[in-house]
Amino acid sequence: MSYNTKQQQAILRCLQQRPEQAFTAADLSVVLRRQGCAVGLATVYRQLDRLEQMGCVHKVATEEGALYQYCPHQESRQACFLLRCEGCGRILHLDCRHLQALSQHLTQAHGFYMDPRRTVLTGLCQACARERGEEAPHDPA
Repeated sequence: MSYNTKQQQAILRCLQQRPEQAFTAADLSVVLRRQGCAVGLATVYRQLDRLEQMGCVHKVATEEGALYQYCPHQESRQACFLLRCEGCGRILHLDCRHLQALSQHLTQAHGFYMDPRRTVLTGLCQACARERGEEAPHDPA
């Protein structure tokens, strides 16, 4: 097992242990250092890029910089969409047939090929919407 592979596994394990959290590369470097795994920031970036290419990690561009989060839907790479809450910043993974249908519609009717792994829908999570009094009626369809 090569040195890079050990570092990559440590980074992936760190993300898997916190699947609901999104991290900057610098945040991950600090967490890994606290766990006794000294990994340089350049190496963290390099390994995160490889993990993203493998479909293990999502990279989300924000105003503050890139955030990285473990992807629990690796088996259905084409079906994983991301929802980002403007209130709390949380990123949710979604494997939804309705969004798959939207993606197919965009392709067939408009000739646009959406990349679901890079598509981030922005709005409010249920908790933040409730907190702001903006909760819409739930449509079970």
